[in-house]
Amino acid sequence: GVPYFECPVGTGVFAQPGQLSASGGVPASPQAAATPAAAVSAIPSAALDDDEIVIVPAAVPSQFNSSDGAFSLGQPVMWNGKKSIVRYIGDVEFAKGEWVGLELTDAKGMHDGNVMGVPYFECPVGTGVFAQPGQLSASGGVPASPQAAATPAAAVSAIPSAALDDDEIVIVPAAVPSQFNSSDGAFSLGQPVMWNGKKSIVRYIGDVEFAKGEWVGLELT
Repeated sequence: GVPYFECPVGTGVFAQPGQLSASGGVPASPQAAATPAAAVSAIPSAALDDDEIVIVPAAVPSQFNSSDGAFSLGQPVMWNGKKSIVRYIGDVEFAKGEWVGLELTDAKGMHDGNVMGVPYFECPVGTGVFAQPGQLSASGGVPASPQAAATPAAAVSAIPSAALDDDEIVIVPAAVPSQFNSSDGAFSLGQPVMWNGKKSIVRYIGDVEFAKGEWVGLELT
């Protein structure tokens, strides 16, 4: 019953960092993670001509929180009445200001997190959109606020009293706060990785209640 992150039903798994490798197929390292502009995949020379090195563009680094503190990576939000999950926060090349990249959970979007050739985040094809923070509200239906974001243990949704008896306040459990990077710096939220030969995206990093140590929550793609 503990919500660590959100992903489509049947696509979530947990793994320990040592079980993961960079999306290109080699173990990620703190040095590789320190160069977010590109993920470098060194494929065995036997499979390439002249020891070729393959450079795979990685996602643009995201902020963990919006500048006003109202939104954070992995947070469920509403956009135009559609349920979505925050996958990116920060600057973009196609417009000025701070933008939020969203993965729509039950509606059609416009892209897969890659816009005009720039990879900001990853999500299933046709589920990604970008919006400005002012266009979003907390998943319960009211605008998120820095105060609400400052209490990560629960997302409080104050629904209009006309729809409730005695001005009831509805408390909706929110996801457990995630670290942005793994303790060794090898993995970060939103990073594409391989687990047991399967492509996946890092959606949570940190402690869990079901086992000791640091764990990584993955969305299998």
